[in-house]
Amino acid sequence: MLRVLNDIDHQSITPNASPSNNHKILVALLTAAFCLLFVHYLKYNVVFNDVLSGISSLIKGNPKLLAWQIRSHTYGQLYSQAWWGLIHLFGFMLIPCACIKWVFNEKIADYGLQAGDVRSHLKWYLFLTAPILCFAVIVSFRADFSSKYPFYNLAFRSWSDLILWEIIYVIQFISLEFFFRGFMLRSTQHVFGSNAILVMCLPYTMLHFQKPWLEATGAIAFGLFLGVLAMRSRSIWGGVGVHVSIALTMDFAALIQTRGLPQQLLP
Repeated sequence: MLRVLNDIDHQSITPNASPSNNHKILVALLTAAFCLLFVHYLKYNVVFNDVLSGISSLIKGNPKLLAWQIRSHTYGQLYSQAWWGLIHLFGFMLIPCACIKWVFNEKIADYGLQAGDVRSHLKWYLFLTAPILCFAVIVSFRADFSSKYPFYNLAFRSWSDLILWEIIYVIQFISLEFFFRGFMLRSTQHVFGSNAILVMCLPYTMLHFQKPWLEATGAIAFGLFLGVLAMRSRSIWGGVGVHVSIALTMDFAALIQTRGLPQQLLP
């Protein structure tokens, strides 16, 4: 591992960093801090209801009526989950992309969106994923896990509910990986080198504080491993694959243990 980190330092750190490099670090970390605040305070259902009330007021409607109509719709709960996913998309992907393109004047694809060298590191992604998938199935028998997943409580109702929810969930993971393993790593590695992985891991671990303690503790090693692989492969897609496979396994395992898989196509 130390050899890998030394290789990353050799390939990443720019000798005699210029003031412009330091300015890039400042902008990157301030942008990251803003994005974390943006997502943390705007992702909740109560904010979604406030937005609905505000829209209703603008069109001279009844604020409470519009919020009630949305919530009472067949997919009312799914709309609030879509809001959650949209906030993650804006905060963890679109805002960093705007910073990369219009502030750094760099190519967004260079921040991990290209295929990179994922294939040559595939065995390490599988090595990381396989035991966690087994662990996910085992812990699905625990009440604290099976009651938490899926986040969308009506995912069991129909296949359309489950599929739409998983699309939102996957978009959230793409945004998450881009922010942590793309934007935060690529914008700081020219000065921090492999230590950029540690910088990224701090907020990534804190993001898991509201989850079960086993999952939050595992996020430390998980974030470090994915950070190393993202730097070596120059791509976020391996991490996206790991996250999505684990998340889908958790959702399906929890559904099977509690409600069972959907029995109909539409609600």
